[in-house]
Amino acid sequence: MSLIAAVSQVIIALGIVNVWVLRRSRPTPFRPAGANSLAEEFERYGLPSWARIAVGSTKLGLAGLLVVGLVVPAVTLPAAALMAVFMTGAIAAHVRVRDPLVKAAPALTMLVLSAVVIVGQVA
Repeated sequence: MSLIAAVSQVIIALGIVNVWVLRRSRPTPFRPAGANSLAEEFERYGLPSWARIAVGSTKLGLAGLLVVGLVVPAVTLPAAALMAVFMTGAIAAHVRVRDPLVKAAPALTMLVLSAVVIVGQVA
């Protein structure tokens, strides 16, 4: 495992915890217009509350697996690949509601970091 991939794993995990635990009920400049929390964000995207719970639980689980992957490398590739899928979905949600692309910047950053981790695992 490269140092860059390992650092990327930690950054992804911390980013997910920041969004889904620490800032879930706070406004950020990256939420769609009119959304001041994750619940309102998912409503803006037209998604039901169960989807928010499923997405959040899955992303937090994947973040945990990326940390575990620092000592158990076998879990890293699938966790990073699934995280990339979720980040692609997040970008698509922003596009769907016609957000300015800057609002998708965190998801795009996480997608790129996930790709770095994937490349680090297969190289």
